[in-house]
Amino acid sequence: MKSKLFTGSLVASALFVSLCGAPVLAQNTNTPGIDRSQQAISARIQQGMASGHITPSEARELYRRDRDIEMRENQMKSNGNVNPQERQRLRADVEGLAAEVERMMSNSSVVGQGRDNTPGIDNVQANISQRIDEGVRTGHISRREARRLQMRERAITRHEASFKRDGVVTLQERRQLRDELNGLRDAVERLLQGDRRR
Repeated sequence: MKSKLFTGSLVASALFVSLCGAPVLAQNTNTPGIDRSQQAISARIQQGMASGHITPSEARELYRRDRDIEMRENQMKSNGNVNPQERQRLRADVEGLAAEVERMMSNSSVVGQGRDNTPGIDNVQANISQRIDEGVRTGHISRREARRLQMRERAITRHEASFKRDGVVTLQERRQLRDELNGLRDAVERLLQGDRRR
């Protein structure tokens, strides 16, 4: 009986402290500028994907970096106070990510958004992007290797965009895109299988 009363009083005390302490914690951990910047970055990434400036695998990497910043922010907030140095570090991280997004947005090469007459090729590209991400997650593909693969992926997207400019992708152009994608897919699969021989 005494233990139930003791446990009940502890729960009530914890609830009271959490309710009374919440406004103070919220004031010391408030980072509205950083939060607004992260929302703006997320919107820019979506614009970049819609305009073709950012590939799906690049977007996933940017979102991963954004999540990392958010996790660091939450860790900094966990002690109830975000000090000026921590705020400065968060701002620097967010500004670095924003600069990377803008660099990609200013790239003049985009994926053609006109008539989408290469759905099969687009599906293969999406599959390759997922495999690259999977390889990074499992450790079979290093970040450096992923960047190289993504550069090849971007080159293929540039070729596709140039082929789509006149509104028609010829059989020869499709064949070239398929050959480039097959080469990229083979490179990704070699890395995923652990075969380091090139």
